[in-house]
Amino acid sequence: MSAEVNQMFSRIADRYDRANRFISMGTDQGVRRKAVKLSGAKRGEDVLDCAAGTGDLTLQFHDIVGPNARVVGTDFNADMLSHAERKSAKQGADIEWRVEDAQDLSFEDASFDIASIAYGIRNVDQPLVALKEMARVLRPGGRLVVLEFGQPPAILRPFYLAYNRWVIPTIGGMAGADKSAFQYLQRTSDNFPYGDEFVAMIRETGCFEEKVVAKPAMFGVNYIYVATRK
Repeated sequence: MSAEVNQMFSRIADRYDRANRFISMGTDQGVRRKAVKLSGAKRGEDVLDCAAGTGDLTLQFHDIVGPNARVVGTDFNADMLSHAERKSAKQGADIEWRVEDAQDLSFEDASFDIASIAYGIRNVDQPLVALKEMARVLRPGGRLVVLEFGQPPAILRPFYLAYNRWVIPTIGGMAGADKSAFQYLQRTSDNFPYGDEFVAMIRETGCFEEKVVAKPAMFGVNYIYVATRK
């Protein structure tokens, strides 16, 4: 992530959650719950959540794996993580928060049962490198979980693109966030590979079993991917 993008996230950190709730019309947390369910997370499993931001997905994983599991949330941006820390403290959730680059994780090999990243893989400079790093820290049989934007069916795409390019930045600005930041975030979602193309990227790592789940959500606006470590 460039210094400019890092600064952008610092600018919107205070208002990021509120803007997301408005923009997604309240559906973003439900999509995260679907991702956790598809991961097959079980009590006692150790979880690493990369690009954790303000911690919403990390906290949902913690609710499932329980207090005796190791749950770590990482992000490149310290200001976003400061909000995650406050949220976990308020909920009494024992989560370790660390500033980390998903492309160069400090954890030992085979440290986690699940490695996840939500709406963050498109923002790293080298997505393939980040996928390989998450694979490295997974135990054999562990699961990679990626939640990212996709595209709806062709019949809905013109309406989605209009909403994406004009309405979302406006709503983000009205919610008190940085309009230009949401223009950047939506522009990156328009251009990032999804569906079969992203599955091919996961397979390109050579680290995961051939079968990769690619589950569309919200008419394909979101995609949830689950891959199993060899």
